[in-house]
Amino acid sequence: MGIVVNQSIKNVVVTCLGFGIGAINTLFLFTYFLEKEYYGLVSYLISASNLIWPLLAFGVQNTLVKFFSSYSDQEQQNKFLSLMLLLPMSIALVVGSIATLFYGRLLDFFNEGNTIVQPYVWTIFVLAFSTSYFEVFFAWSKVKLKSVFGNLMKELFLRVCISILLFMVYFKILNVDQFIYALVVVYVLRTLIMKLYALGLHPFRFRFSLPKNYTSVLKYSSLILIAGSVATLLIDLDKTMIERYMPIDNLADYQLSAFIAIVIIIPSRAMHQITYPLTAKLMNEKAFDTLKALYSKSSITLFAISGLLFVLIICNVHQLFEMLPEKYELYIWVVILIGGVKLFDNLLGNNNSILYNSDYYRIILYIGIAMAVLTVVLNLLCIPVFGITGAAIATFSAVFCYNLAKLWVVNTKFKMHPFSKKTGIALLLIILFVGGFYFWEFSFHPVVNIFLKSIFITPSYLAILYVLKISPDMNTLIDKIR
Repeated sequence: MGIVVNQSIKNVVVTCLGFGIGAINTLFLFTYFLEKEYYGLVSYLISASNLIWPLLAFGVQNTLVKFFSSYSDQEQQNKFLSLMLLLPMSIALVVGSIATLFYGRLLDFFNEGNTIVQPYVWTIFVLAFSTSYFEVFFAWSKVKLKSVFGNLMKELFLRVCISILLFMVYFKILNVDQFIYALVVVYVLRTLIMKLYALGLHPFRFRFSLPKNYTSVLKYSSLILIAGSVATLLIDLDKTMIERYMPIDNLADYQLSAFIAIVIIIPSRAMHQITYPLTAKLMNEKAFDTLKALYSKSSITLFAISGLLFVLIICNVHQLFEMLPEKYELYIWVVILIGGVKLFDNLLGNNNSILYNSDYYRIILYIGIAMAVLTVVLNLLCIPVFGITGAAIATFSAVFCYNLAKLWVVNTKFKMHPFSKKTGIALLLIILFVGGFYFWEFSFHPVVNIFLKSIFITPSYLAILYVLKISPDMNTLIDKIR
């Protein structure tokens, strides 16, 4: 247990640092050092690769974690790991061959509208291939109970390298073309470093024969492939769809507005590293009363903490955009809708952990496929009518329905939900603070305005949270700090 807690704390620190550097890159370095259309181009290439890499990985990153510890025989381990390395390569060869055959038609797809994408279409596949194998080797290190280095490479290494490359563009050491190619090299380098680290933790001998339970392994990988594809599609489809209907520089505006809202997921990333193994343990022990209590506590704690972030973001977002170049436009409804759906994600507590450790996981897969189709349809309908905001409407609607479905499954199958009167009080508190501080403006520099608003909002919000005893965990934490 000490290993879990120790690595969880380190991972939280690394994740927060990664988000901080990512915020500097997204909000300032990209906006000041790159032209708006090239910022949109980079966002599109990364988002498009994020849609493809789960297909190339074929669920191997999750399958490796699930099955590795079940092999006590070294020879079976070697066969299993060999299969895990061959699967992504096989899928990549098939997808790459098809893409090569139809590359001309693929380029024609970008003839109308954003022709700027054409010279860089091939980079999408390389980025996706590199990411898929990075996740495989990251999982390889996880099964050896070593997750900090992989998290460091995932959250920090990439973002620090992007910062360096952007400064090289600013000082005219690189032009934009070279920046994009260098970014591809960074992705490949990250994978190679992760590979060396993973193989150092657990060397193996390659085998061309299959493990005994290969049928179960392939079946599970197929299910996880669907789950991973659905998850990334819900997150990144909106960005790739914007490129289809609007000039690519609009994607830069959407990326900025959406990134600001996504900061709300930080608390859930930190807590889920602890609640996931705990949920699995409680379900294996059939301790459903304790599980219900954890469900409720994780929900209200995450909702209360992320609610404060939501209030701070919404109330300060205008001042934040005042610090950006005038060519960038704030889409407040994108921030509200994406922030709102991330707030809903936090409200679910350890809902995902319950479902993924239960026998009802397949139900969610089927629902997820339906939500993926819904996402595509809503983007096709909303973006032509509402523009950039339409992408946020589509994402909000699809994820909202998906979350409702997950709540319904847990409530139906386990007879439990995470809500209480405190949930309503916390929601009312968030609404009152947004309404009370959103229109409150100071006539100072934006940085001073953000600071002043934040020191009014944060202590007041936490004090009310403490007095009303909305979250016992928050009260305990505040008492310890005091």
